[in-house]
Amino acid sequence: MRGMLALSLFLSSLNAADPVVSGVPVGKRPGPYGFLVATGPQKGQQTCYICEQEKKPTVVVFCRTLSDQLGTLMTELDADATTHAEKGLKVWMTQLTEKADLDSLSKWSRKQGLKSIPVGAFEDVDGPPAYKLHAEADVTVMVFVNEKVTLNMACRAKELTADGIRDVRKAVAEVVK
Repeated sequence: MRGMLALSLFLSSLNAADPVVSGVPVGKRPGPYGFLVATGPQKGQQTCYICEQEKKPTVVVFCRTLSDQLGTLMTELDADATTHAEKGLKVWMTQLTEKADLDSLSKWSRKQGLKSIPVGAFEDVDGPPAYKLHAEADVTVMVFVNEKVTLNMACRAKELTADGIRDVRKAVAEVVK
């Protein structure tokens, strides 16, 4: 219920007339997907973090473009991941792209100052098929725990706001209690 409230609050903060609905619905189980990792210990490897997370709190961010607001979101989530590491919180970002440019992603990650969040690429702009990501969604964030999505928010390019970032962090705080 709290996830739905946060989603409603976020959607009401958007400037667009019609909200973008993207990804695995709240209450459903996210499926596995592999992506090429650009940073961290699995750098250069195809990896599926969902498979290893099982019931642990998790945040996955899908993006199509790398923006300053996305950098702010990821920096905030990086701090959350460090703070709640003992509770098993894992956060990562997957860029949806035709062709992975792991060097550029790695540079972007360093520029943002990300320390604990792996970033990588999924080589298909539509994203993993089971996730049904909306074509207009520039950023889709899913928070889940116990193999169930508790927050799913999506926004078009330039619609990621400070209120939206705050809503994501509230949802993370709920799953790591």
